[in-house]
Amino acid sequence: MQSPDPESISLIRVVIASLALIGLLGAFSLGMRYLSLKGWLSHVPSGVRRRLKLVETLPLDARRRLTIVQCDGVEHLLLLGINQDIVISSDLPVPPLPSVAEEKK
Repeated sequence: MQSPDPESISLIRVVIASLALIGLLGAFSLGMRYLSLKGWLSHVPSGVRRRLKLVETLPLDARRRLTIVQCDGVEHLLLLGINQDIVISSDLPVPPLPSVAEEKK
């Protein structure tokens, strides 16, 4: 039986190490994205009430989207585009939260 070529073993080790590194970087980026979406990585100290909130976004096409933003209890409807942002409606009333009985229906 012949012993394997040392250069082929070295190449296999490099490929396996590279795949492992890419996998670890991917897992790290997914973990950071999860934490940022949960709000755990925000720069606002705990106990401070946020004034600005993104309520809903609706993509219209590849370049534009409608967005409802709530600031200090008032909602604003914005049309966001590549070169231009337009306030379509301001001072929208905030809809009341549904009660528990309405959610069960």
